[in-house]
Amino acid sequence: MALFGLFRRKPHERQGFELYATAVRAARHPFFFTTLGVPDTLDGRFDLVGLQVALLIRRLHRDTDPRGAALAQAVFDAMFADMDTNLREMGVGDMSIAKRVKNMWEAFHGRALAYEAPLAAGDHAALADALARNVWRGTRPAADPAVARLTDITFNADAALAAQPLEALLAGKARFPEPVA
Repeated sequence: MALFGLFRRKPHERQGFELYATAVRAARHPFFFTTLGVPDTLDGRFDLVGLQVALLIRRLHRDTDPRGAALAQAVFDAMFADMDTNLREMGVGDMSIAKRVKNMWEAFHGRALAYEAPLAAGDHAALADALARNVWRGTRPAADPAVARLTDITFNADAALAAQPLEALLAGKARFPEPVA
């Protein structure tokens, strides 16, 4: 009987992967790289994916329905399962995968925390500081027009996700607004 538990899927696993894939598609929009000049590197891509996923998880955690938190965990799990797979496909050895994934988790967690307070307070300047520091690794000041535009896009995406019903998210459907305007 206990053996069957090994083959059971986790709650919301499929929807978590679908939502994660939607966040990745949003993060890969060419506008970020061509117009805003986000570095099209592993770090730049990781930062944009992390930003979109952090917004999605923030939305799910703000829901009073306990399924929101469970779905947020499923999105998080999907992200780091994907990171593990990508590292393996890039040829990272099995012995160092766990350490690299842990470092990525810590980086993601730190960024999510850095974005949470400014988003909750509606503090554009603090969010711009965090985005300049993380996405551009401090090579652009927070007052740079590209940083200001990403800050606006982030607040817009946060509001758009907040307006989406939990039932749609539970079905694996989320909509990120187009970053161009």
